[in-house]
Amino acid sequence: MGHSLFHKVWDAHAVRTLPSGQTQLFIGLHLVHEVTSPQAFDMLRERGLTIAYPERTFATVDHIVPTSDVARPFADGMAEDMMIAIEENAQQFGLSFFGLDDERQGIVHVIGPELGLTQPGMTIACGDSHTSTHGAYGAIAFGIGTSQVRDVLATQCLAMDPLKVRRIEVSGTLGNGVYAKDVILNIIRNLGVKGGTGYAYEYAGSAIEAMDMEARMSVCNMSIEGGARAGYVNPDQTTYDYLRGRTYAPSGEAFDRAVSWWRSMASDTDADYDDVYHLDGSALEPTVTWGITPGQALFVSEKVPALTDLPDDERDVAAEAYNYMDLKPGTAISGMPIDVAFVGSCTNSRISDLREAARVVKGHKVADGIKALVVPGSKSVLKTAEAEGLHHIFEDAGFEWRGAGCSMCLAMNPDKLQGREVCASSSNRNFKGRQGSPTGRTLLMSPAMVAAAAIAGEVIDVRAM
Repeated sequence: MGHSLFHKVWDAHAVRTLPSGQTQLFIGLHLVHEVTSPQAFDMLRERGLTIAYPERTFATVDHIVPTSDVARPFADGMAEDMMIAIEENAQQFGLSFFGLDDERQGIVHVIGPELGLTQPGMTIACGDSHTSTHGAYGAIAFGIGTSQVRDVLATQCLAMDPLKVRRIEVSGTLGNGVYAKDVILNIIRNLGVKGGTGYAYEYAGSAIEAMDMEARMSVCNMSIEGGARAGYVNPDQTTYDYLRGRTYAPSGEAFDRAVSWWRSMASDTDADYDDVYHLDGSALEPTVTWGITPGQALFVSEKVPALTDLPDDERDVAAEAYNYMDLKPGTAISGMPIDVAFVGSCTNSRISDLREAARVVKGHKVADGIKALVVPGSKSVLKTAEAEGLHHIFEDAGFEWRGAGCSMCLAMNPDKLQGREVCASSSNRNFKGRQGSPTGRTLLMSPAMVAAAAIAGEVIDVRAM
C-alpha cells in the first residue's frame, strides 16, 4: 500500500514521538506577522532564548495595515504599537522582514508563494489560521497560536497530533462563472464546518488539476473553515512552472533536482486514505453564503432553507442565522440588497482574482449608494494590476483602489462595516462581527460575484453579466 503526501511529509519531518503520543515535527518554514508574534518574542526574552534558525523565519505586516493612508504613526495606537514591535523584533533577532517600505510586503499567505518561499514537501507554520493556503503547493501547512509561534522560534519544532487524511475528489469541468471559491464553499456546505475535525484534506480530481496555482490556493485557504487542520494539492507541472524563477526557489540544476524530489513526495497512486469524498464540479453554480457560518451556503439560484430541510444538529445555528441576517426561509438569495462590496483577503486578492473582477466590472458603474473597494493582496499584485490598467477599470466604475493588506476581511484596521451593513465579500468568514461591526452582515462569494453585486446593488448571478 502506498502513502499519501501528508504521511510522506510528516514522516520526513518527524523528530521523535513524544511521551504524550504527539509527534515532535520539524518546521521547514515559519512565517510571522505583526498580530500574533509580539507576545511570542517577549516570551523568548523572558527566558533568555534566541531563535534557533532565523534563516527559516520571514516576517511581514498585513492585518493591521491601513490600505488608504499608511502615514506613521498610525491613527490607531494599538496598531502602531504592533508595527513598532515587529520592526524591533525583526531587527533584534535578525529576521528577514518585509515592512511597509519593502516592495515584497503583503498578506503573509500571498507573498509566501509569490516569493517562492512556499515549496512542495515542506512543513510550514504561521500564527494565522489560513496558513493552510500554502498546501496548494504540496506543503503541509498549519495555523498556530502565539505560544506555538514561540516554540517554533525557539526550537524550529512543534508538538503535533497525527491526523487522518480525507481525499476530496472534484471531478468534471467547472462551468462559466464558477470558480475555486464556489468549489470550496460547496465542499464545506456538504461536509460541514466540523466535518474536517482531525483530518488533513487532500484535494484532487480533474477539476482541481485543471486549476492554476492561485485557484488551488483559494481552495486550500478555506480548509480551516471546514474544520480540517490542513489542506493540500499534490504538486504537478503547474506547480513547478509557477515556482521556476521565484526569488527564493532553487535555480538552475538545483531546481531540476528539487523537482525530482517534489515529484517523489506526491501521493502514490495506491495511497491509503481514511476517507474519500466525491464532488461533481460540473454540477456546481455560483455560490453565496446566507448565514453566519461558511457552511450555510446556497447556489445563487436557490432559496434560504427551512429548518425542516436541515439536519437536526444544524437547526439551532440556522435559527440564529435567520434572525441575525434578517432572512426568512424560502427567501431567494438572488436579489438580496447589499451596502458594501469587498474584493480582497488571503482567499481572493491575487492577480487572477482581480482580473476576473475587472472583467465583470468593465463598462459598468457601481450602483448608487454602494461602497466598493478592491484591495490587492501584495505590493507585487498591486504593481502587476496597475501595469495592466486594472486600477483604471475599477476606479472608472466607482470602486476604491487600495494598498496591500488584509483590509475588511477581519477589520483589524480602518476598513470596517458600519451598523447593519450587508457586505458582498470575497473573504473567508461570515461570522458575526467578523468585518468590524458587531451587527454587520457578510455574504461570501467569488470576486466575480462580488463585482456583479457591486454593479447591481444586490446579489446577482454573475453569469447574467
